Amino acid sequence: MNQESIGKFIAKQRKLKNLTQEALAEKLGITKNAVSKWERGLCLMDMSLLKPLSEILEVSVNDILSGEIIESTDIEKKSEENIIKLTELVNLKSMKYGIIGMALFSCLLILISFFKDTPATSIVSLLCAYNSVTFLSRYKIRKDKTDLITGTLFFMGVFCNTIAFILS
Repeated sequence: MNQESIGKFIAKQRKLKNLTQEALAEKLGITKNAVSKWERGLCLMDMSLLKPLSEILEVSVNDILSGEIIESTDIEKKSEENIIKLTELVNLKSMKYGIIGMALFSCLLILISFFKDTPATSIVSLLCAYNSVTFLSRYKIRKDKTDLITGTLFFMGVFCNTIAFILS
């Protein structure tokens, strides 16, 4: 899903309806700044706003998610693509919350290690294991080689740390 093309599409359709950002925001019950962020491609709207937005702009939800008016011959193909992209987006958002949770958990472990005199290697190993799973999961979704390399490097850290623990 390309936020920038979606944003440009929303701006174009809004202008065709002679609506200001403020007027569109009022109809949706949100702020003008939220509409501005969508149109600049900084973020996507809350998915619960897709249907009302499509009704106001008189376009389909698929048109919005595609960032263009879809020809009737391409509707089925584009619909499937959009569903897959939405699923990936939901997975990435849930991973974001997992990363935040792990960061908080890591801070807690570090605090405990100071008071309990726990070696830092166990904490580093735990963080590397989590990051390895996170980046490899992202690679599975996004197919970005940077995620694959990063996940593999974190896995190597866990592996080396485990070998060092066994040998010590």
